[in-house]
Amino acid sequence: MKRILSLGFLLAGLALLLGSCQDDSTNMRKKITGKAGELVVVVPTPTWEGATGKRFREVMAQPQLGLPQEEPIFDLIAVPPSAFKEIFKTSRNIVQIKISTTIDSSKVEFKKDIWAWPQAVVNIQAKSTEDFNQLFDQYSDRIVAYMLRAERDRLQLNYKKYHDKAAKNVIRDKFNIELNVPPGFKVTKERDDFAWVRYETPDISQGILIHTYPYTSDSTFTENYILNKRDSILQAHVEGPADGSYMTTEHQLPAIFNVFELRKNYAAETRGLWKVEGDYMGGPFINLTVLDAANNRIVMLDGYVYAPRFDKRNLLRQVEAMVYSVEFPDQQKNDKITSQAKMGN
Repeated sequence: MKRILSLGFLLAGLALLLGSCQDDSTNMRKKITGKAGELVVVVPTPTWEGATGKRFREVMAQPQLGLPQEEPIFDLIAVPPSAFKEIFKTSRNIVQIKISTTIDSSKVEFKKDIWAWPQAVVNIQAKSTEDFNQLFDQYSDRIVAYMLRAERDRLQLNYKKYHDKAAKNVIRDKFNIELNVPPGFKVTKERDDFAWVRYETPDISQGILIHTYPYTSDSTFTENYILNKRDSILQAHVEGPADGSYMTTEHQLPAIFNVFELRKNYAAETRGLWKVEGDYMGGPFINLTVLDAANNRIVMLDGYVYAPRFDKRNLLRQVEAMVYSVEFPDQQKNDKITSQAKMGN
């Protein structure tokens, strides 16, 4: 399970590999098929049922961290090479495994849009089982990150094309940031430096809490500071269903914390569980905290999911794609400040 802790860094590094195609030729391609989170594995049955297949499943179906119930990071569908026909070739995520003595050299290839769009494909070719195991151990984290990034990119591509214009305009005018949320999301609460954007149905609730505050020191990007700041915001603005109840972080389980750069901006991601103090609600959250250097401020985006009767992996990934769509109009100024700071160190 610890393998996925470092994937935030790999996801950021793979942005160039999975840049979305914007040319007109994409309109001529077949669209991908399959459900979000599915991954087709083209592999001979004996390999899949043996030790190699077991090792592959341990990595590619490992539990997604930060969820209240165990769910795999991918739903794997094994397909023998002889059955890999058109119906499977348009799948959104594909890993092809070939182990043969006829292969010239063992390698891993990262491809996109081979049979459909927007598609992510990884080819693993090895001369022997031993070579495959070495290759997979070397590249497994990158393969996971590549596929996760592809899932996020597809959502962001869709939200960029189909978003709630009213919510986008309110967010832009209030915070001077760009953020894409799909139709149905509404800004339901506004306070000084705070807004609550959410989508409600009788079965699920998805929301994004936006808060800005001055940047004062590097301690802003520590796990304790972010969680304490998060809890203070939640208690002040996110009331629960019962009198005196409010949303807060579930501190009985450790959060998952990473510091990295998001489009050259210093940032931190925190994943964990939330609960309602004074009630029985709860679920997963993802918190993205980003430095807006040009305005000497912190932008905190906190996405959460409440879906007590449903799997939450894909619902949280939807919210994740929304918060990660954040962009600053003053990004060129941010880049200049960041560059100067790095030169001074």
